Amino acid sequence: MKRWLRALLSRSPDGRDQISNELWQATLTQFPFLSLRSAADQAQLRRLTREFLRHKEFHGVDGLAITDAMAVAIASQACLPILKLGTPAQALQWYDDFVGIVVHPDEVLAQRSEIDDSGVVHDYQERLTGEAMVGGPVTLSWLDVWQSGASAAQGYNVVIHEFIHKIDMRDGMADGCPPLPPNFMGAANPRIARQNWLARMDSAFALFSEQVVMAERFSGAPTWLDPYGTESIDEFFAVTCEAYFTNRAVFSREFPSLLVLYDAFFNAPSPAD
Repeated sequence: MKRWLRALLSRSPDGRDQISNELWQATLTQFPFLSLRSAADQAQLRRLTREFLRHKEFHGVDGLAITDAMAVAIASQACLPILKLGTPAQALQWYDDFVGIVVHPDEVLAQRSEIDDSGVVHDYQERLTGEAMVGGPVTLSWLDVWQSGASAAQGYNVVIHEFIHKIDMRDGMADGCPPLPPNFMGAANPRIARQNWLARMDSAFALFSEQVVMAERFSGAPTWLDPYGTESIDEFFAVTCEAYFTNRAVFSREFPSLLVLYDAFFNAPSPAD
């Protein structure tokens, strides 16, 4: 076990690694949407967070030193989407295609290139608060991570966003549909399950895109959810999941059809007993 991890994880009377009560309570206070979970969910999240920490490596860049509080903050939020997807070992299989988590102090300027229809290459810079790559690491802005408690009111959470992309990518591509369990929502086979999922996602995506257009072009009411969700169906999946896990009350009013879908997949009918 790495030296910093030995310091972070203390030993319980039964000899198992534990996150200290002080650190865990501080995490729940900083991110109230975690403390809204039931007592049973919080206990399971703590166990899952501990196992996550044992299998991942954190790397600070630009002089950023990863502290215990930072590691637990990121790990606990990353584990929220997989909280009820089986035992800790089963749940963490959703994230077993990578090890590294790269943390920047603030936004990252990423170099991008695009080829237009005429074959001309356009180089540009894109500001990122996070990024997930197929089979690669997750990159996060620490400033955005630390502000996740306050930004939950707007349904914004960079950690959940990037780790939902990881879940979406489990079948090799980010397309707004994660690998679904057998007979998902009563489907006769995986193909029909996928079709049903995408049909519901496409309908909600189209409606949300229309609302964003009305807000931006015709002075309509601004959307509660981040308009970035209109970029693509996979971004819509990630953005809506941010809101689902951090502000269920508003999400349930804004996206009732997705609430049913996400409850069925993530197996979380309510944030508290």
